[in-house]
Amino acid sequence: IENGLKVATPLFVVVAIVEFTDLLFAIDSIPAIFAIAPDDPFILYTSNIFAILGLRSLYFLLANFMYMFSKLKYGLGFILAFIGTKMIIAPFYHVETSFSLMVVGGTLLLSVIASLVFPDKD
Repeated sequence: IENGLKVATPLFVVVAIVEFTDLLFAIDSIPAIFAIAPDDPFILYTSNIFAILGLRSLYFLLANFMYMFSKLKYGLGFILAFIGTKMIIAPFYHVETSFSLMVVGGTLLLSVIASLVFPDKD
């Protein structure tokens, strides 16, 4: 507040640009989702909105978990490699969603347990 007037700081401009960029990427992903699952537009739009709202918060949560669990980075690397492999073989073989969920959940669980059982020596 300057001279009784509310003014925008440079931080406001930065936050507005970041949010606008998030919105552009979200709008770009909506047609791709419609190509995959065109059944219910309401579900597709609302799921994208909630994904945008939660993405930044999840980043900070994951960043804190990386400090707490030292082996989590290896688990996340394996998960990214698994998802990449799954995308490459998708035209030739369908990997069941339940199997993918078990691999991701199991990998996260094992990496957390490994971090607790074998802590890094600081």
